[in-house]
Amino acid sequence: MRLWVRLSAAIAGTAAFGALTLGYAVHKATERNRLANGRQLIDQRLQLAAEAYLEQGGTPFGVTVDDPGVPPELAEAARAGNRATYLQETDDGPLLWAATVVDGEMLSVRSSYQAERDALRELDQTLTLAGLVTVGGASLLGVLLAVGMSRRLGATARTARRIAEGELDARVRDTIGTRGRDEVAELGTAIDAMAAALHDRLEAERRVTADIAHELRTPVTGLVTAAELLPPGRPTELVRDRVRVMRRLVEDVLEVARLDAGAESVEAEEVLLSEVVRGAVAESTEPGGEPASSLTVERDAVVSTDPRRVRRILTNLLANAHRHGAPPVEVRVVGATVEVRDHGPGFPEELLELGPQRFRTGARERGRGHGLGLTIASGQAAVLGARLTLANAPDGGGLAVLDLQPRPAERPG
Repeated sequence: MRLWVRLSAAIAGTAAFGALTLGYAVHKATERNRLANGRQLIDQRLQLAAEAYLEQGGTPFGVTVDDPGVPPELAEAARAGNRATYLQETDDGPLLWAATVVDGEMLSVRSSYQAERDALRELDQTLTLAGLVTVGGASLLGVLLAVGMSRRLGATARTARRIAEGELDARVRDTIGTRGRDEVAELGTAIDAMAAALHDRLEAERRVTADIAHELRTPVTGLVTAAELLPPGRPTELVRDRVRVMRRLVEDVLEVARLDAGAESVEAEEVLLSEVVRGAVAESTEPGGEPASSLTVERDAVVSTDPRRVRRILTNLLANAHRHGAPPVEVRVVGATVEVRDHGPGFPEELLELGPQRFRTGARERGRGHGLGLTIASGQAAVLGARLTLANAPDGGGLAVLDLQPRPAERPG
């Protein structure tokens, strides 16, 4: 149930409970007062009649002597020496009695109580109408307040989700405004402060990463040159291999820095997707020169994209599948979609939930590495406006799906 519905129902329920309680209290208080006044008046009337009966012997003020209609309860109380009153319910309406014993005779007087009942009924109707108006007004006001609060909370939640998805420039104040001093405004201010701090921290991290990579590029280039001058031999091959790995790492870090800075631009052209994919698969070869991945083209498509960036994405996906997964590694082209699948332990849940993170490879069973391949693939896909989805196949293994936007036309003739 939506928050505004719960708040509106709570306000309406509170108003209804208050109106009901107040109406019941007013009804009971009025009923007691009217009955007390009626008893007092009829008792005074009986006293005057009793005094006149003793002095004059008559029965003034409508007093009757030994009336057989006196209620038994009232008659018993009067014979006990009390002057009592009694409210009797009859088919013709309520009657208010008063009785006492004078010189062994029971004097009684009665009057209709219907007028008081009618007045009490009218009061109940007035209270009911006032209660309905109060509940209706409170409910309307509650709906307005609850809807307004719910909208502001919803806008705050949507902004928080945008921040969580990487849009660190999003701010709650831009969606709900700067007015208000309530808890919702405080929440928005706190989220904005958190987003600003996160943005500053990430920017500092990106600057440090880029600066380190730039500083390392020159000495690493010198190492590459120096390694080429070493005499042939097994130690030299080991040094050259480690230097090449270090060089690739520095180039990857620089690429990540460029992607983070938004300095990349797309050079789009119309290409047949299968040809781009075939080139990327050909680059992924085994030591003997054979392709390390199988390629299946189920349906081809012409896409408008940057083929260099597509190859870069697929190269990183294939490298990740070979390094952290298990053979066979299969590549499938279906229209404008490319699937890369391995048969290893699959992607770890943390990676599927949070997405690729630099310098983290995920689960231990997927091997080791610097963790930039999927980060670069994801960043390049974002530059292309494509969608890169990471998942685990139902029967095991990691599955990466690159979805590009196709042209309506098929292979050019």
